[in-house]
Amino acid sequence: MIRVVLAEDQSMLRGALEALLSIEPDIEVLGSFSDGERALQAVGMHLPEVLVTDIEMPKMSGLELTARVKELYPDTRVLIQTTFARPGYLRRALEAGASGYLLKDRPSEELADAVRRVSRGDRVVDPQLASQIWSTEKDPLTDRERLILRRAGDGETTAELARSLRLTEGTVRNYLSEAISKLHASNRIEAARIARNKGWL
Repeated sequence: MIRVVLAEDQSMLRGALEALLSIEPDIEVLGSFSDGERALQAVGMHLPEVLVTDIEMPKMSGLELTARVKELYPDTRVLIQTTFARPGYLRRALEAGASGYLLKDRPSEELADAVRRVSRGDRVVDPQLASQIWSTEKDPLTDRERLILRRAGDGETTAELARSLRLTEGTVRNYLSEAISKLHASNRIEAARIARNKGWL
């Protein structure tokens, strides 16, 4: 049996994915979770062969979850299933250690097949994106710049960021300035929009 943990924040879709995989005779769903932190705990408890995760989730994104799983539980392979058809996200997912990247609009039977292939050690990349990945720009942002820019783009002030990240306001402004400069943007909002459109946030 291929043991699987699911991470998906939309409850209806999470239930559908669990039902879809559970009817397969060679796949056992050990649990499904709405946020990255709980999914990481479940992976640590069960050590499944495959983790199937979305990208956008509360508490810990699918990309952060992938990196943590590969660091702590390297035998668990990660299959990302997402709506983000952007080469930037695919590149970041593979760099984080994902074994697969599948778009949610693919036929449902492809998910079970992808789980099987990933569990065998194969790499599964959505054909829509596979040909584009190496022709796109490389993400110029550091992890800290990405975090601060994402939160600033969501409306957090410099003071709020400094307080929550335990940095000085000057340091936060420096990170934002670097990100804005790298993206050739005129302000933090435009920089966040550019980075999101490229799949870098």
